[in-house]
Amino acid sequence: MKTSLHKIWLIVRSEYWRRVRSTAFILATLLVPVGFVVVAAAPAALGYLADQGSRRTVAVVDQTGRLGDPLAAASTEQLTFRPVAQSPDSVRAAVRAGAYDGYLLLPDSLLDGTGRATYYSMQSGGLTDQIQIEDRVGTVVQQQRLRAADATAAVLSILESDASVRTRTIKEAGTGADHTFAYTAIGYVMAFVIYFAVFVYGQYVMQGVIEEKSSRVVEVIVSSVRPFELLMGKVLGIGAMGLTQMVVWAALVTGGLAGAAPLLAFFLDPASLGVPADASSAAVAEAAGLTVPPVPYALLGWFVLFFVGGFLLYASLFAAVGSAVEQQQDAQNLLLPVLTPLILPLLFLAFVLESPDATVSVVLSLIPFFSPILMMLRAAITTVPVWQMLVALGLLGATFVAMIGLAGRIYRVGILSYGKTPSLREVARWITYR
Repeated sequence: MKTSLHKIWLIVRSEYWRRVRSTAFILATLLVPVGFVVVAAAPAALGYLADQGSRRTVAVVDQTGRLGDPLAAASTEQLTFRPVAQSPDSVRAAVRAGAYDGYLLLPDSLLDGTGRATYYSMQSGGLTDQIQIEDRVGTVVQQQRLRAADATAAVLSILESDASVRTRTIKEAGTGADHTFAYTAIGYVMAFVIYFAVFVYGQYVMQGVIEEKSSRVVEVIVSSVRPFELLMGKVLGIGAMGLTQMVVWAALVTGGLAGAAPLLAFFLDPASLGVPADASSAAVAEAAGLTVPPVPYALLGWFVLFFVGGFLLYASLFAAVGSAVEQQQDAQNLLLPVLTPLILPLLFLAFVLESPDATVSVVLSLIPFFSPILMMLRAAITTVPVWQMLVALGLLGATFVAMIGLAGRIYRVGILSYGKTPSLREVARWITYR
């Protein structure tokens, strides 16, 4: 047993150092977090640039005689309403000449609810502009209708006011900020990180086995170590490489988001967030919900355990598939039994998110093939009893032991089998070989 563990350790160390020293690993480890931050910040940055670059002037042909001035008062830097005392034909000609980006026709029947406002332009200007124009017209028409119904200024003020609800969490010492949305996002991220990590690093395992088998290197290796020791060492070595990469990514992304939040706060209006105009960028970021919430250390610990357990479980199956084929494209048919239980948890994410404590959610999160994804989602958004976490982890470990035994039997026969690609029935028969 001592010699067996020593050989497994040698294979783990060889697989780990050979991969973490490669240029591809170093570049991926450094560039993926940069790409993540860029992708996360790109929509906000592009939206800001679009607002800055989109400035439209709309002529208003007000046939009601009561809506032109209120619309002009509702103008912004990006969208300006300009009442004109011209006929629609003259304004249309001005739009064609480029004097205006479009014109808005407000018929007499608009205020009594029988008519509709119409916007004319050479180009639509995008969905955002259309929504803004419709929103401004709707607000102004509503106000004029209320005034026509003798609504007082107090009633108008009540209708225009918002009744927002601030949520707080009760703690042992007072209360604290509620991070429900943030923890939901963290749960989603953890679930998908485990899914993609298991899929990507499992492919690494399968590809490595196929390369060794196709180059006949494995025939030399198995003369010194047993196939099971080679399988276990390869799975653990690539798993350690993946865990190293995940830790580095988590540290870089967390640091990047923490530094980006105050930077994004410079583009926000403090008044709209209910904070003083001279408030610090950190205060503005906190008011806008851009701060990174504290992630419990226990949650991170469970994440590592379920990540390792999920990877070991699926990586052993990927290795078994790789040992049965000589080229990666030949593995597609054999991958179906491996990928199906990996994809199924994604179909239950929405249900578990809405009802994390429901009986169905609890049962699904205890299934070993589902628990790495669903249990982490539940743990992030609700308080999962420790016994459920331990039971799920125990079942995951027991299933890994059973699967690594079956995979080892397939691996033992497959790595030395050449010729045609075996069917699922033939692979299942390999399990019974002694």
